[in-house]
Amino acid sequence: MKPRRTVLGAAAGAVTLAAAGAGLDVARRHRAIVRRAPEEHPAFGSLRSDPITVVAEDGTPLHVEVDEPDEPAGPDDPTVVFCHGYALTLDCWHFQREHLRGRVRTVFYDQRSHGRSGRSPLGHASIDQLGRDLTSVLDAVVPEGPVVLVGHSMGGMTIVALADEHPELFGDRVRGVALISTTAGGLDPSRVLLPIVPAWLGSRSLHRGIATLARGHRVVDRLRKVGRRVALVTTDQIAFGDRVPAAYVRFVDDMLAATPFEVVAEFFPGFGQLDKFHAVDVLSEVPTTVICGTADRLTGVGHSRKLHSRIDGSTLVEEEGAGHMVILERSVEVDDALDKLLVAAGGRA
Repeated sequence: MKPRRTVLGAAAGAVTLAAAGAGLDVARRHRAIVRRAPEEHPAFGSLRSDPITVVAEDGTPLHVEVDEPDEPAGPDDPTVVFCHGYALTLDCWHFQREHLRGRVRTVFYDQRSHGRSGRSPLGHASIDQLGRDLTSVLDAVVPEGPVVLVGHSMGGMTIVALADEHPELFGDRVRGVALISTTAGGLDPSRVLLPIVPAWLGSRSLHRGIATLARGHRVVDRLRKVGRRVALVTTDQIAFGDRVPAAYVRFVDDMLAATPFEVVAEFFPGFGQLDKFHAVDVLSEVPTTVICGTADRLTGVGHSRKLHSRIDGSTLVEEEGAGHMVILERSVEVDDALDKLLVAAGGRA
């Protein structure tokens, strides 16, 4: 039997078991999630501004949105640029966008092949390319004036890639950095897949057969849809540490499910290859805040502690019991840390 058919057949068998019951434990956990805070429904995805298309150096169109402040920004007021994570979209910054809206000039964009941005050419889905994309966004919508960069997960890696390629920007154009639930290397890439490809598909065979599965990505996407109940439970367990409202879990799960498996597979190798701790030293030139939940199962708190130890003068914010999606789970605390960073970077409180 061909390897592709073997891997896809195993996946199909696994999802059949999941869809047929996946055990009473999954059903119990699913019921518990949907009963949580049923009245709490933040308007996720509702914050919008006029779209701007920024064309990356390889021709990939990037979807960008800019929120202008209610009062004109002064020459020393930084623009805050947000870089989101793997298999998410710019909407993941909902609470931070809501918090800063009208007060600070903010930029949000969808990473290549994510959300409303265009698909990356084959072979260009890399962390280094994301760093170059960030350069394109800065050149297009923040051509002058100070900048504060905020990155979550793969978005933090994007900022590190920028620092690796353009260290001269830090202390000049870039006046502050926030690295949230991220790392600069040493990541087990199979952990990153867990909320995207749940446990019933995220085994060692997936790790070995990721390229094979990518060629059958349409089949895998169908299997993911069939197993949505399992996926929701997995998202809750992996993305969050505390018992967050069901609306939060569904919001993250919807973003993950909307990311085609072909895109998941294209970016996958880059996580294991990432090795850029040498590049973070330059962040010592600017106020830098490192934020992570102590219950982060994807980029564990050890990664943030290592970043903190390598960036002189940085501030480490550990949120006890919070998971990978700390930007949702502990939004008030994250917003407060960003406010302090903006003041340190020369902005207004």
